Amino acid sequence: MSNTAKIYILALISFLVGTSQYIILGILDKMAYALGVSICAAGQLITVYTLAYAIGTPILMVLTAKMERRKLLIYTLFVFILGKLLSVIVPGYWLFMIARIIMALSTGVAVVTVLSIAAKIAPANKKASSIASVVMGFTASLIIGVPIGRFISSTYGWKFVFIGIALLVLLVILIVLNTIPKMNGGVSIPLTKQIALFKKPKNALALSITFFIMTGYGIIFTYLSPYLVKTVGMSDHLLSITLLVLGVASLFGSKIGGLSADKRGVIFTLKRGLLVNITSLVALSFVSHSIIVVFIILVVWSFSGWSLGATQQYNLATISPESSDVMLGLNQSMMQLGFAVGAGLGGIIVGQISLSSIVWFSTVSVVFASFTTFGLSRFLTKKVVNQDITVEKGA
Repeated sequence: MSNTAKIYILALISFLVGTSQYIILGILDKMAYALGVSICAAGQLITVYTLAYAIGTPILMVLTAKMERRKLLIYTLFVFILGKLLSVIVPGYWLFMIARIIMALSTGVAVVTVLSIAAKIAPANKKASSIASVVMGFTASLIIGVPIGRFISSTYGWKFVFIGIALLVLLVILIVLNTIPKMNGGVSIPLTKQIALFKKPKNALALSITFFIMTGYGIIFTYLSPYLVKTVGMSDHLLSITLLVLGVASLFGSKIGGLSADKRGVIFTLKRGLLVNITSLVALSFVSHSIIVVFIILVVWSFSGWSLGATQQYNLATISPESSDVMLGLNQSMMQLGFAVGAGLGGIIVGQISLSSIVWFSTVSVVFASFTTFGLSRFLTKKVVNQDITVEKGA
């Protein structure tokens, strides 16, 4: 089997485990009903998942750094299957939450491991594109997994979706055993050295942008399905279509954001994307009575939001070239942590204020991301000016 085909297998793994994270976003109202809890309580299943992912993945990767990569991937996928099956079998909200934690930890390790394997088996001139293909698999889980999960769960029930994913992962394990070669692990980077990167202002500011963006995204996207059904009045069928279109918009936004960062620069792309995102959120709060207008605004919101994600990946890969791998890893943790905080805040907002209020609180978080972006811009500009002055003095 060619290395290209192997990369696509790794991308498929990324898609399947990614679906585990995102699929519940599209069926949150159904999960709440099935577990006999409120919408905000069901939303905490997402908070717990993202927290476990953000905090547990770096620790587990340090502990398993020297393990043979294919073995680690297979073991992780079996644990993932266990988490899926437990979520279907065990009764009650709290046991389901434990199953979600198991899925989160296994997903985090699986994603990092497939990225590592992809980098090792890809040709030297195709490493970046190979890694991008694996990342695209994870992104596709949001684009395709959420709306398909909503549609299937509406027809056959959410347990059918979970069991189906578990069976597909089992099939993938068999494929991995026969296609992916064994390979050694890497050198473990202590967590203390990773955390030390936050001491540099440019790193802290750049990672803070990710945190605030994802917090705002988590607030609204966690409760987007019940918001569109209860506040806007969308039908189940139209909701599935909307989620699919938003996923496609996010894909285009990611691509355009990367192109813009190359041509116009990171800071320009971030500022423009944040401005569009804030404007769309403000507009959304005033037009909840019109399904068509809400649909259009959400497409713009999704497009601008995901253009920021691609730009941030590029930003963090270049802002500290000597620590690019660690910075990208920290960015993944900040994404999950931000989403967890957003989901948690969203639950409080829905429970204590109102479902429609999530739009305004999401806007506030994105405004904070804008302030942080301006801070990073001023810091980098000041640093460049100081460097120029130093060079002139040296001359």
